[in-house]
Amino acid sequence: MTSFQPVAVPGEAPPPDSVAPRDSTPDAPTSIGRLNQTIKGFIERWGSVWVEGEITSWNVRAGAVYARLKDAHGDAQISIRIWSSARNRMPADLKIGDHVVACVKADFYPRGGDFSFQVSAMRHVGLGEQLERLEKLRAQLRAEGLFDAARKKPLPFLPHCIGLITGERSDAEKDVHRNAELRWPQVRFRTEYAAVQGDRCVPETLAALKRLDAAPEVDVIVIARGGGDPQTLLGFSDERLLRAVAAATKPVVSAIGHENDHPLLDDVADLRASTPTDAAKRVVPDVGEQRAIVAQLRSRMTMRLTQRISHDIAQLEQLRSRPALRSPDHLIRTRTQDVWQLVSRGRDLAQRRVEQGLLRTAELRASLRALSPAATLARGYAIAHTDGGVILRDAQQAPAGTPIVVTLDRGSIGATSTGELAEGPTTATGTSDAGK
Repeated sequence: MTSFQPVAVPGEAPPPDSVAPRDSTPDAPTSIGRLNQTIKGFIERWGSVWVEGEITSWNVRAGAVYARLKDAHGDAQISIRIWSSARNRMPADLKIGDHVVACVKADFYPRGGDFSFQVSAMRHVGLGEQLERLEKLRAQLRAEGLFDAARKKPLPFLPHCIGLITGERSDAEKDVHRNAELRWPQVRFRTEYAAVQGDRCVPETLAALKRLDAAPEVDVIVIARGGGDPQTLLGFSDERLLRAVAAATKPVVSAIGHENDHPLLDDVADLRASTPTDAAKRVVPDVGEQRAIVAQLRSRMTMRLTQRISHDIAQLEQLRSRPALRSPDHLIRTRTQDVWQLVSRGRDLAQRRVEQGLLRTAELRASLRALSPAATLARGYAIAHTDGGVILRDAQQAPAGTPIVVTLDRGSIGATSTGELAEGPTTATGTSDAGK
């Protein structure tokens, strides 16, 4: 059996509890696999231990959950792995930010040299300190209406210039630029660099936001960074930054982390993008899609115009095919004879009516003349009447001494009645002494 000797380091004595193969020398070094196996054997002698901490990462994969625990009273962290068999015995609502106690056992993977802890049990202690603060801030901002959809500003259809706040030489910047330029090659950016984690994150982001919001050429602002555990994303849940974003005059897009990351900036921003790549797709329209839409609309418009023109042409041809429009003077020609006949009949009727009227007038005139007293007087007769105009028809109406008026054919004479005469032969002029 091979004996192990501590690795000789010039000027230092090997530690008494070293697990390194003790027979290794610079001329005969041990292999990495042998070293890892030695470490694994040493670690396997450790027992399980209960630890308290806050879940800062929680990724569910096939067969296991890979997570990280942060010391509840410091910055130390460990990586943990929970197999599905153990996960089934734990609370189903475990998530990032939960304050928990877990039974962990150290595990070393010799092939990759990875060190982690396997979890056999875990239970809640309460909300993590950070999560508790964030939940209180979330409730306060929601009560103030900063999450309301009504206050969120719409994004422009095609921004002339996009303001980008991100880390210098970061993958997020490359993703936004690349995907935006693929969708719309003429897109322009104004990029303001800021620390995306740590103490400088909030003040630098605030300053960059202020500059971009005041720039007249910027139409929309994107705040982007890659993924990370909740600890590194805390700056994007800072109240100062959240209120500045809410007060910005231009729409702000939050593109922080990956799909599962959810800082409070996502709720306050006018639009939440799941990733920086998604932000580029949401802010900039796809030129290919727009061209396809324009082509489709042009095709539809051409089809509609063609149909309308064809319909109007058919109607026009139908109207032109009618006899009245095909030969407009035909109706006049066919009606000319009718008009001439009607005019001729009207003229004949009018002439006959006039002739009948003249004949009737002559007859009435003759009758009137025959019945007129003037005709009688013209034949030598006279009309005797009193001064009152009463015509005398009986001699007794004019006793002797009665003054009378005698109307002749030409003029009238006055006379005085001598009374009724005895009957006897008379002359045509009478026997009266009228006029004496």
